[in-house]
Amino acid sequence: MSAVTDVAPAPSPAALAHFEAQFAFETDCWDVHEALATGSPDFVLLDVRGSEKYSGGHVPGALDLAQRKIIGSTIAKYPDATVFVVYCAGPHCNGAARAAIRLARLGRPVKIMTGGIAGWLDEGFALHVQGA
Repeated sequence: MSAVTDVAPAPSPAALAHFEAQFAFETDCWDVHEALATGSPDFVLLDVRGSEKYSGGHVPGALDLAQRKIIGSTIAKYPDATVFVVYCAGPHCNGAARAAIRLARLGRPVKIMTGGIAGWLDEGFALHVQGA
C-alpha cells in the first residue's frame, strides 16, 4: 500500500459532490482569459497583491485592490450581486483566500482564480505592465 492509497478515496457520490462544489469557489486562468476576451465579463477581477506588484505586471482588465483594502467603502460602488474574482501571486500565496474571506464577510459573491499570476503565465497569457 502506498501513501496514495493508504487512505481510501472517497466514495464516488462524495467525490462528485466535492469536485462539483469546487466550481462554486474557484475558476481557472483559462476561463478568466476567455471571459475577458469577450470584452464584457460578468465579474470584476481583482489583483489583491498590492500596488507595487500590480504596477510590475497584472492580468489585463484586473483592478488593483490589495486584500487588506477590501472593505465596504472600497466596493460600495458595485451592485450587491457583482461577482468578484480574486487572484494573488500563485499557489504559494494565500492573499486570494484572504481577499475572498473579506468579500464573503461583506456578503459579496466571490471566486478565486486558481494559479494566480503564476498560473496565468503558465498558460502563456501576457501581463499588462503599467506605462508599457
